[in-house]
Amino acid sequence: MSQSERRATNTDDGSKSHVVIIGSGSGAFAAATKAVEGGASVTLIERAERIGGTCVNVGCVPSKIMIRSAQLAQYQRHNPFDGLADSAPDVDRKALLTQQIARVDELRAAKYESILEGSDSITLVRGDASFKNANTLLVTRADGSEQELSADKILIATGSASSTPPVPGLADVPFWTSTEALFADAIPDHLVIIGSSVVAVEIAQAYRRLGSQVTILARTRLLSREDSALGAGLTAAFEAEGVRVLPATCASRVSHENGVFSIAIEGEVLNADALLVASGRPPNTSGLNLADAGVATDDTGAVVVDDHMRTSVPNIYAAGDCTAQPQFVYVAAAAGTRAAINMTGGDAALDLSSMPAVIFTDPQVATVGLSEDEAHEAGINVESRTLDLLNVPRALANFETNGFIKLVAEAETKRLIGAQILAPEAGEMIQTAVLAIRNNMTVRELADQLFPYLTMVEGLKLCAQTFFKDVKQLSCCAG
Repeated sequence: MSQSERRATNTDDGSKSHVVIIGSGSGAFAAATKAVEGGASVTLIERAERIGGTCVNVGCVPSKIMIRSAQLAQYQRHNPFDGLADSAPDVDRKALLTQQIARVDELRAAKYESILEGSDSITLVRGDASFKNANTLLVTRADGSEQELSADKILIATGSASSTPPVPGLADVPFWTSTEALFADAIPDHLVIIGSSVVAVEIAQAYRRLGSQVTILARTRLLSREDSALGAGLTAAFEAEGVRVLPATCASRVSHENGVFSIAIEGEVLNADALLVASGRPPNTSGLNLADAGVATDDTGAVVVDDHMRTSVPNIYAAGDCTAQPQFVYVAAAAGTRAAINMTGGDAALDLSSMPAVIFTDPQVATVGLSEDEAHEAGINVESRTLDLLNVPRALANFETNGFIKLVAEAETKRLIGAQILAPEAGEMIQTAVLAIRNNMTVRELADQLFPYLTMVEGLKLCAQTFFKDVKQLSCCAG
């Protein structure tokens, strides 16, 4: 019997438990390595040519490389210091892309391929997986041949996929998804973006800074799921850089002729060289035949799981973007690890109550816990304070004062329950708020901590102090 055909933690007959994982992304690999630690043998099923999933191949890694290069181009074009001359950046997109691809390949080899090659307990099977029943998967290879795999435990970790909104004509034109946008070898003169959430805003600013004119069509507003002040602040920053943001705007029709897109909106037709559709990523579950296994899904097709990653079927688990969990790679990895612990006899839950989120625009957007509106909807009586970056010494020293820090606390206890930050280094600041919330700190306790001066994260201390004093009256680095 081949390694991939084993029905192998040990079973009653003393053999290893066999865990089959559908997918090979971050959640899948986190689960695979943890399951091996738990004594199981693992089979990964992957249909794509490259293992590693979205994050390393076409998501987090290439996008952050592109964003950083665009940021440096912007610093060259415009900086806040009087004694440093600005100059127009010479952007060689093909050279940037070559470097980007090389780093992606390097990380995939180090973080995925080497792990697979170095483990005798993990086997990769290529093909499309579907459920035959709750314990058996059918894998269809590229040549049409089929293989059955039996398992003691199964993890669904198939991620998400780009969606196409029902705009007349859209399905017939060569629009970009985020993948094409991140790997295009030329900078379009005019990029129109349908969407206004994380992927849309990150790519929008990167292309603007690399030389494109950019127009964003937002169905409501930028970052509609976040505190409205975050979306308003980011909109102002974008418009200052020349990004055109059209709120409450939807495309009514799209066409493409002679290399030019025509996007009809109310009262206007936009012409563009490129069109990015970034309006959401639904769970990638449609081809799995989940019904035959008895696995429940919600209205979006997401696999329904509890905090232990258990599905409606006792031996089947799911983790990451194919569930309704937040679509962040670190959430998928944490979920995969906990699923593996539970599949090999342990007991591990995933607590997302203090989950940080970062949007890598400039300024960055970072959040944790509840916003003021979310707290009100949950029936929690809260107090909040907002500190403008003009009151943060490091922001003043950097001449980068566009943004704010907002803290949300329970009114009665003053326990911190949420933080929202719009700042150049918000992603580096937010983890302090995460730990404060995780440890049930009050704003007074946060304010009494020692924060190094001059740092951006000191702004959290200053904002916490505003619950009981006027920080404008403090001397520098006052405790």
